[in-house]
Amino acid sequence: IQEVRFKILADIGVEAGDSVLDVGCGFGDFSAYLIKQGKSVVFTGIDLSEALILEGQNQFPGINLVVGDLFDYDPPADYFDYVMLSGALNRKLDDEGSYAFKTIKRMYQTCKKGIAFNLLDSRHEWTASRWDLQSFHPDEIEEFVQSLTKNVQIIDGYLENDFTVYLKKS
Repeated sequence: IQEVRFKILADIGVEAGDSVLDVGCGFGDFSAYLIKQGKSVVFTGIDLSEALILEGQNQFPGINLVVGDLFDYDPPADYFDYVMLSGALNRKLDDEGSYAFKTIKRMYQTCKKGIAFNLLDSRHEWTASRWDLQSFHPDEIEEFVQSLTKNVQIIDGYLENDFTVYLKKS
């Protein structure tokens, strides 16, 4: 499932040589996926879990992994070609999803070319019924991201309880 999600994220247009920030990177597996696809990028991963970052540094020496969240790391505007997020917004942090919306907005400010992120789909009965998971309706997300850019694409149907959103600057 992780590789399915990674493929969809990378399909936004990531090419070899691009700079990529992976928000909620875990071990940094997305970097390894890109390399396997022949897309050697300038990779930076950020995650709240120090244990995951330390293990990722052991598994993938040479990639830049940082402990913290996007707001702590605070990259400059238009700094990374692409900013990605896979699964990092699946845990419920608040009832309205305001942290998710702030994160998406900050990701978009940080990118030069675009962002890609996946979310759990509230149209899926099991996902929507989970008290501990944050899920969204694609229409709700589309309405929000339209305030950032009109260049929006929602990819659906690759997994039954998941959808991916692309926001592009060009």
